[in-house]
Amino acid sequence: MTTKSTSAVPTADWVDPAAMLTDPYPTYRRLLDESPVAWVPALNQYLVTSHEACRAVEANQETFSANVTTGATAQMARAVGSQPMVNKDDPDHARERQPVNPTLRPGIMRAHWAPIFERNARTHLALMREQGPDRADLNRDYAAPVAAQNLIDLLGFHDVEVEVMRRWSNTFVEGIGNIFDEPETWRRCDDARAEVDARLEELVPYYRAHPDRSIISAFANAGMPMTQIAANVDLVISGGMNEPQHAITSTVWALDRHPEQRDHVLADPALWPAVFDETVRWLSPIGYYPRETTRETVLEDVRLPARTMVGILVAAANRDTTVFESADEFDITRPRHPHLAFGGGVHLCAGHWAARIGIGEIAVPILYAELPGLHVDSRRDEAWFGWVFRGLTALPVAWN
Repeated sequence: MTTKSTSAVPTADWVDPAAMLTDPYPTYRRLLDESPVAWVPALNQYLVTSHEACRAVEANQETFSANVTTGATAQMARAVGSQPMVNKDDPDHARERQPVNPTLRPGIMRAHWAPIFERNARTHLALMREQGPDRADLNRDYAAPVAAQNLIDLLGFHDVEVEVMRRWSNTFVEGIGNIFDEPETWRRCDDARAEVDARLEELVPYYRAHPDRSIISAFANAGMPMTQIAANVDLVISGGMNEPQHAITSTVWALDRHPEQRDHVLADPALWPAVFDETVRWLSPIGYYPRETTRETVLEDVRLPARTMVGILVAAANRDTTVFESADEFDITRPRHPHLAFGGGVHLCAGHWAARIGIGEIAVPILYAELPGLHVDSRRDEAWFGWVFRGLTALPVAWN
């Protein structure tokens, strides 16, 4: 929120981005407790952590612009070839997003896409079962391929293999995070983008003649230039796989550590949507995104200069104890309150219903229904990584 009074600019010179890759939550807790809006020299930007301040930023795109041409946003444009809609303000953002809104509405999700998502989940569940409870890794064998196949189908790619989609997505995410300008990372991005472009050169004319409910079809029939179609498709590839993938593994990880809550939902399947919401609040797959001030302003009693970078830490805001009681605890029975795992305002993630239904109502419940006694296999190592995008990169599981 904005106020008339201001204080000295809090400086969090203790923030270590490298340490945050392993576990960002101690950093988030200290920022929330000491300085919910703080200048962070290690990142050369302000970080915003409180729930109220993050919501205020999202509600005011005239002051906090998504149209950023430096920092992480410049990396994104370089990775995907042009500035995608997520890094634009209205009306440009709304104009590019509008074509895909109909196919991502909850009614269409349930009527058209849910059967496809269930087919994909059951296909890869069978493949994971073949690995057996001594070798199966939930991320490698189920979460990643289910998320990839759902994305292939949603986008409308023909004959793209799961491993290709995984490679494209991982490559674009690496490019978005390529703050050290590594040439090899850019080479991989350029190669992946060329592969996607080649597919789009074939698919865009096809979908103009044969429209369907896919995302590429929606873009193809919206009068959008090919450069923007490609940038927005690459954007969907980069984000549309990682978040659903991490939501699957994080849910199983969370329930494994809270067996009484796991038993509660297994006895009452109507609780699965609450499990999904609590998981993405507690372990937000998207932790951060950038904004830039268009003018001098005051946020949480801190004066921000014009044209300065502001990092929105929604993963921290989702642990704000002024909004969520016992916020660092996982509790599927907590009273409902809007979280920021999918952002907010006009930039609320367009695919949030795809994740809620495809993951929260289908992919995760099917695991527990079909694999009795599903649990994390403590005999083998798990691995977490990231804070901009955060999730399990390895989660060994076993079942009875």
